[in-house]
Amino acid sequence: MSNDIRVRKGADLNIKGKAEKIINKNIISESYAIQPDDFFSLTPKLIVREGDYVSKGSPIFFDKNNPNIQFVSPVSGKINQILRGSKRKIESVIVKSDRKKEEIKHNIPLDSALNRKSIIDLLTKSGSWPFIRQRPYNIIADPKINPKLILISCFTSAPLDVDFDFLLKDNKEDFQKGVDILSKLSDGDIVLTIDSNFGGFFQHISNAKIVSFNGPHPTANPSVQIQKISPINPGQKIWTVRPEDVVNIGRFFTTGIFSAQRTIAVAGNALKKPQYFKSTIGVQIGPMIKITKLSIKTPVRYINGDVLSGSITSFDGHIGFYNNLVSVIPEGNNYRMFGWIPFVHNNIPSLSKTSLSWFFSKNGYDVNTNINGEERAMVVTGEMEKVFPLDIHPMQLLKVCMTGDIEKMEAFGIYEVVPEDFGLIDYSNTSKIEAQKIISNAIELMIKEVG
Repeated sequence: MSNDIRVRKGADLNIKGKAEKIINKNIISESYAIQPDDFFSLTPKLIVREGDYVSKGSPIFFDKNNPNIQFVSPVSGKINQILRGSKRKIESVIVKSDRKKEEIKHNIPLDSALNRKSIIDLLTKSGSWPFIRQRPYNIIADPKINPKLILISCFTSAPLDVDFDFLLKDNKEDFQKGVDILSKLSDGDIVLTIDSNFGGFFQHISNAKIVSFNGPHPTANPSVQIQKISPINPGQKIWTVRPEDVVNIGRFFTTGIFSAQRTIAVAGNALKKPQYFKSTIGVQIGPMIKITKLSIKTPVRYINGDVLSGSITSFDGHIGFYNNLVSVIPEGNNYRMFGWIPFVHNNIPSLSKTSLSWFFSKNGYDVNTNINGEERAMVVTGEMEKVFPLDIHPMQLLKVCMTGDIEKMEAFGIYEVVPEDFGLIDYSNTSKIEAQKIISNAIELMIKEVG
């Protein structure tokens, strides 16, 4: 194992409501959804219509720009709804499960007969290819590319996020199988990054290079790890895979059946019994909320992902394709009287330590969604740089992204970042700008203009 890589910039938010380490397998959901917006810059082409019957693993839509990449149903049942937004944009394809477990099975050759071409062919046909994403841009990987390396970040640092060692404790063999398969897709290394304080079973995985990290959030973000391990040079590509999706790939090559396993932490200070659930990609959020039970009567916000970079959803919404976390916190539509006085409000995180709350944080904070202000001009204060560990000037990058200057965006590091890397900046920045939205729009512009 290599020496620890220490990341000093960043911040940990100690929020109440971490999921208890029990896994509930008794979750029953009537519907499951595949949402095209989970796949950055994807243009979907539908294969099914409302009322069609699908088996688990049946294609639902494909990528217009790469028709070989299939997106499949996680369960068997009927296409209940195809929800569309403005300009008939496909927002969600909802499958009503019949619980019959009808599945499409693929013929898997012996391991000795598998090569890069046959593996890619099986992954794309089965619907397992979208588990692999590509940097720059964090888009679905291009099967024609031979990546510089494949990165698997095996720990998390975002508030309330999951413990992968715990939730995959029964999938060690499948994880190893997935790593062995991925190792045949690249001439470079398979890199597993672990928390230096506790690597769990990941530190014993073979056929991979183990790198340990230590530091506050966003240390676990692939962007930070890539820059520390092997920065992306012009023309190079790096693939990333989430740990549970490595398991899904391993299970597919063992059974020949598309694996849609998703273990989800439902957490947050608005819940009585935050816990883990063993379920399926696209599961409905409501049944899990009923089990965890809301602890407050005031309105709450349901977040697909963590509180810093997740997206707003609803009680009737569905878990995102890549998400292992649903965060539930109170809405913050209240005005905080005398909020600038440090002795008055000691129940909210304070990165600048202007409030005495930092002194009383051992048991965690009761947070809400209040942004405590409105958008105002960006001022050079240095606060962005304190929580941004990448070797990039975040304020300068945001400014050139807002102007749409492609050459300057390239010079300031747009290829090295994704929106989630700016989650802490959104939280801590006094200008209240939506940095993640700005970066997302800039990446869309880069894909359109540069490719």
